[in-house]
Amino acid sequence: MRKTMNIRFDSYDMIERFSRDIANVKGEFDLVSGRKVIDAKSFLGIFSLDLSKPLVLDAVTDEVEIFDRFSCYQI
Repeated sequence: MRKTMNIRFDSYDMIERFSRDIANVKGEFDLVSGRKVIDAKSFLGIFSLDLSKPLVLDAVTDEVEIFDRFSCYQI
């Protein structure tokens, strides 16, 4: 299943929590900021994005309940 959602990080703690949440999830996850796309499981890669604007989480996974876990980051 492929799904996208708009997310936003308001603090360093949110990024750290997101990285922990996504680390062991099966599937492919990308974060998109404009034309830049990074692997969402890359903690350092997240910091290469423009975090002042909303990001798009592009997910391909069979675990539907995963999207509920990321709803706290959704805008």
